[in-house]
Amino acid sequence: MLMRGGTSKGAYFLAEDLPSDPAARDDLLLRIMGSPDARQIDGIGGAHPLTSKVAVISPSVRPDADVDYLFLQVGVDQATVSDRQNCGNLLAGVGPFAIERGLAPASPVRIHMVNSGSVATASFAGADGIVEYDGDTSIAGVPGTAAAIVLDFAGTEGSATGALLPTGHVTDVLAGITVTCVDNGMPVVVVPAAEFGRSGYETVAELEADDDLKRGVRALQLAAGQAMGLGDVSAASVPKISLIAAPADGGTICTRTFIPIRVHESIGVLGAVSVATALLLGGAAGAGLAAVKPGQTRFDIEHPSGHLEVEVELDQDPLAVRRSGVVRTARKLFDGTVFPRRSL
Repeated sequence: MLMRGGTSKGAYFLAEDLPSDPAARDDLLLRIMGSPDARQIDGIGGAHPLTSKVAVISPSVRPDADVDYLFLQVGVDQATVSDRQNCGNLLAGVGPFAIERGLAPASPVRIHMVNSGSVATASFAGADGIVEYDGDTSIAGVPGTAAAIVLDFAGTEGSATGALLPTGHVTDVLAGITVTCVDNGMPVVVVPAAEFGRSGYETVAELEADDDLKRGVRALQLAAGQAMGLGDVSAASVPKISLIAAPADGGTICTRTFIPIRVHESIGVLGAVSVATALLLGGAAGAGLAAVKPGQTRFDIEHPSGHLEVEVELDQDPLAVRRSGVVRTARKLFDGTVFPRRSL
């Protein structure tokens, strides 16, 4: 099933329909998506990391979950398949897919995110194999409206690194840049755009054309990967690098995010949650840029396509995440048979 989940698009599979051997599975997915090729012209990928994604769903053996969700990021112009991160956007489609495939009877659906071991709960209009996709909820970066899907997260801190503050510090200097490294569902490096000599209000096209900036972002990503315990991230899309600036449109903070050097047209759900988490940390890099009030739990994250509202609650002593949440939408685009190309 091809679905739009949030501001991403991906192919959703039942695990039983894919090879059990990871190497064979990844080879098949590369051929299905049309990678490696910048246009993915011979597959169903959309020639961008946001549209070259896969969700693998199966019944969960965990008592606190209905289904298991394995996210795989398929490279576009490189033959890579990575399971080193979650995807909160494709997560929005997992509950509806589970009901359509008979893996869950009704909403809410409890989803074990295999990549991190954490659990999310998706609440939406759906039961008895039927999901209502039409609705009046709009999200920035997606035209029109659709039915709301409310995602609540638990246990997302340290999703890929094992700690909310993977380096053990609120701020670090990496590749000559002062940053905050945080992992609340997504490993993210939060850095004031001014550290790179940029405003943080540049368009996606301007950032994509800025080769000097992309080299600096890449150097920072590689250094942060080591500092955050992720090792060599040269072939990974994490950690994400989010440049921040003071809000420009009434929000809490303005962001520009790199994945890892392509510029996100908006911002990932869990990436936004991690950015909001950083804003609650005293002394974090760029925290003074944010419009945060005491006791605030809802954050309006500005991005190139508009706004994304997320909720984060922290306990400060000891530092721990109490809860996180977001509202997304999803839509079924196609349900049928895909014909993978032969091996190159």
